[in-house]
Amino acid sequence: MNLSRRQFFYHTGLTAAGLAAIYSSTTSALASSNSHSEADLSTWTGVKEQFAVSPDYVHLASFFLASHPRPVREAIEGYRAKLDADPIGQVEAGPSNKPLYVETAVAEYIGGKPEEIALTDSTTMGLALIYHGLPLKAGQEILTTVHDHYSHHESIRLAAERAGATFRKIKLFDDFNSISEEEIASRISKSITPKTRVVGVTWVHSSSGVKLPIRNIAAAITEANKNRAEADRVLLVVDGVHGIGVEDENIAQTGVDFFAAGTHKWIFGPRGTGFIWGKAENWKIMRPVIPSFSGGAYGAWMNGRGLTEMSAALMTPGGFHSFEHRWALPAAFEFHKQMGRSRVAERIHALNNQAKEGLAKMPNVRLYTPRGSKLSAGLVCFDVNGMRPGIVVQRLLAKKVIASSSPYATSYARLAPSLLNTAEEIETVLGHIRGL
Repeated sequence: MNLSRRQFFYHTGLTAAGLAAIYSSTTSALASSNSHSEADLSTWTGVKEQFAVSPDYVHLASFFLASHPRPVREAIEGYRAKLDADPIGQVEAGPSNKPLYVETAVAEYIGGKPEEIALTDSTTMGLALIYHGLPLKAGQEILTTVHDHYSHHESIRLAAERAGATFRKIKLFDDFNSISEEEIASRISKSITPKTRVVGVTWVHSSSGVKLPIRNIAAAITEANKNRAEADRVLLVVDGVHGIGVEDENIAQTGVDFFAAGTHKWIFGPRGTGFIWGKAENWKIMRPVIPSFSGGAYGAWMNGRGLTEMSAALMTPGGFHSFEHRWALPAAFEFHKQMGRSRVAERIHALNNQAKEGLAKMPNVRLYTPRGSKLSAGLVCFDVNGMRPGIVVQRLLAKKVIASSSPYATSYARLAPSLLNTAEEIETVLGHIRGL
């Protein structure tokens, strides 16, 4: 998501004075965190100690752009030092020259294969590459929802315009209190027409914290494809950035066709990293969007011939990247592996449920995010009666709590309890909101 400086301050509630204070305390925290010689991830206190976030604040907007945990910081700095010492030698002999080095780490986490992974810089880049790479034709349609983010909607609109296709947005539910997995899947199924070629959805809505039942949706689309020719098969594209790193789910086994996510949020990966996963057979129908330095494309050009078969590697944009960040991405997945994925999911959901139950009891608050963990994940959205979301965020910042508001036409105040928080902090924040 690209926000101007003013928009960023508005949606996070940060002021210049607040940023200065956070910077000062973070510098001290960084020096302290670097003094730890060995990580103890058996306790949540030990996990939090791996981050250099300011200890003077309660961080409830870490999903926006993650603080790098110590293993990731050290990996970045190690590669950066090598690149500064010998840029050409490191690029030619370093991890970039090891086939599928980063892709293997991503694939292991999502339950896929390295050759099914394309590397990107963000969710936005991933979605744009997918939709512009699809073989859309005039008269075909992309079906999406009113709940999706700007990046998803614009990727769809721009790709449809270029192909002469159309797109349509539907509502998946009418009221936050009556959402069901069955209704969501049913609404998508009933909205598919003979013109529909793609269904684009978001796993966890950053607008409300609602989590979609992507397996149910995939099953409904499989049913819709039973009588379709292969060339007209409906494909399911998922923006998964706010689900991956929270949910204990093997993406490659969910039935989706393409999955795009940045890894600099809940995965705690280096800033400016992301990926696309797609089924092996689906990559064959795609078209490259940006010239790739992977998959044999460069060698084919040098030999004066074209490549005959599309692959995920050919969707990875070429050019020079922030190599130290991309190469350090496996350290983030290893960090999750050491903590334990099911343990991470259980912890985040427990803190989120604590926040939701506390908010639901307040007469001056309206909770929008579904209670429990079946249809929500990671984000908690609410309103305080008579108070704009931005004001709620500012009032909480005055109490040393960093919250955010959702950047949509209809905006809500937003908390995102994560591994950087404790149950005691959540209770303290609930007390501040109660006081509003």
